[in-house]
Amino acid sequence: MMRFLSSHGWEIARLTFEHVWLTASAMLLAVAIGLPLGILLTRRPALARPVIGFANVVQTVPSLALFGLLLPVPWLGENAARLAIVALTGYALLPILRNTYAGIESVDDELANVADALGMTGWQRLKKVELPLAASVIMAGLRTATVTCVGVATIAAAIGAGGLGELIFRGVASVDNGLVLAGAVPAALLALLADTLLGWVEKRLTVRRI
Repeated sequence: MMRFLSSHGWEIARLTFEHVWLTASAMLLAVAIGLPLGILLTRRPALARPVIGFANVVQTVPSLALFGLLLPVPWLGENAARLAIVALTGYALLPILRNTYAGIESVDDELANVADALGMTGWQRLKKVELPLAASVIMAGLRTATVTCVGVATIAAAIGAGGLGELIFRGVASVDNGLVLAGAVPAALLALLADTLLGWVEKRLTVRRI
């Protein structure tokens, strides 16, 4: 493995960048969808069960199967990276959506009543009361989604989307443990780094909440 690292360091760096790019793009898209949708569900509780249930179903679909199901879809199947980002977004959506909904729902009703008594609008109550109090719960969902995304992104190499999974698949095909480790170790380190950084942010937000 050390010989491979010394002679293929640039390739590992390139694939690591691709891996980070796929994960970051999917996470941005998942947050853009999951956060507003989670807030909407707190205002429309009747929609919560079917919407969260659908996200849960997507989460249970095996990654290779999901990539395969999306391949025939127009516009998506034409670009492997685009398809991978959409699939990763589906896997990241559930923790963000569920935790946003649960976090806001857990805010004490008395605090909401106080906000209403002070004359706050619905937007002001959300911005100044509900989101700050639910921030640590939302961050916990974001943390889970990011680690999941980093792990599943390795499978994206199976459809030619790049990332560290390329080394893993090449290593498995050639029975080369060095190649497998060269892809698996950086992916694991990325997941640990993301979990540590987001855990620190979550802890800071929890302190603020108290």
